[in-house]
Amino acid sequence: MTDPSQTLSNGSQRADQPSDSQADIKIQDPPAQDSHPSSNGPLVSSNGWDGKLRMPPRNAVLTNPEILSDPDYSDPDAPPVDQIEADEDLLDDLDPNVEDIDLVHSRVTSIPALRLERFTKVIRLCLRQNQISSIQFPASLGDTVQELDLYDNLISHVKGFDDFKVLTSLDLSFNKIKHIKHVNHLRTLKELYFVQNRISKIENLEGLENLTMIELAANRLREIENLEPLQALQELWLGKNKITEIKNLSPLTHLRLLDLKSNRLTSISGLESLSNLEELYVSHNAITEISASSLSQNHKLRVLDISNNQISHLENLSHLKHLEELWASSNRFSDFREVERELADKEELETVYFEMNPLQLMGPAVYRNKVKLALPQIKQIDATYVRV
Repeated sequence: MTDPSQTLSNGSQRADQPSDSQADIKIQDPPAQDSHPSSNGPLVSSNGWDGKLRMPPRNAVLTNPEILSDPDYSDPDAPPVDQIEADEDLLDDLDPNVEDIDLVHSRVTSIPALRLERFTKVIRLCLRQNQISSIQFPASLGDTVQELDLYDNLISHVKGFDDFKVLTSLDLSFNKIKHIKHVNHLRTLKELYFVQNRISKIENLEGLENLTMIELAANRLREIENLEPLQALQELWLGKNKITEIKNLSPLTHLRLLDLKSNRLTSISGLESLSNLEELYVSHNAITEISASSLSQNHKLRVLDISNNQISHLENLSHLKHLEELWASSNRFSDFREVERELADKEELETVYFEMNPLQLMGPAVYRNKVKLALPQIKQIDATYVRV
């Protein structure tokens, strides 16, 4: 027997209650509401409509079901590949005499489709964050382009630079490169970037005698090697690799900056010949001490970053008269007497970081005052400037 509360005022069953056969229900457009609904049941019109809009079920229909069973299926109505490869009109509004071309995040896949031969005076060419996998530049660009940026693409092989004669900066960071090759003819090159690739060996750098900076961070390097040809090198960036020992740097007598953070070092060594070194970054390693020989010949050091290591004693820094910044957070320093002994006479020292050491953790309320008493010349302690 049907529940009276489930019937409409005219005795018919409500549309939102299941009937014996749900498939028999037909959804019609809602009729106009009656101004005198029944007072016994739900508020409905004379035709039984309760004011709720109900849509019939809709099932999506796959227009090309073949794709589910055939992985090689190709839609015959899809646009051909050459129409979506690269937008040939991206550069149509540029003056042919332009010196800078900047196409960042423009979905470029084909360099030839850009028709770069139109531009006879371009000096800086930036194609960052695109989908380029093949390097194919017109030969004419080689006479003028000095800075070439291919950062964050899909390049796996270094080739296609044979015609570049005046290139000074080449950025191939964030690609899929496994080997350094086909760049040693770029004798005018001064800056070379290979950040975040898949390189496991430093090699094939002969001929780059004018290179002043090479960036090889975030690769798969285990050894520092084959850098002898880089006689003019001033900056060497090797952070975030798997290097266990500092070695083979003696030919780099002009080196000013060395970055080895986030590797697997257990000691600071191999820097004896680097008398011009000004900045050393060895944070996030497993270094346990600064030995008497670690920095004995590096009298020009201005910046020393030894943060996030396991060093217990602040020592063997007294000879670094030009030290300006010491980053030593997250170690095991606990004695303020060592801080005063090693650093108090450094007239050029302005910044020190000692947070997350026992120095700070054992007495956070008096920590800053103790540092200021030990080092009255300091202008910044951790991330906070000292009030004058």
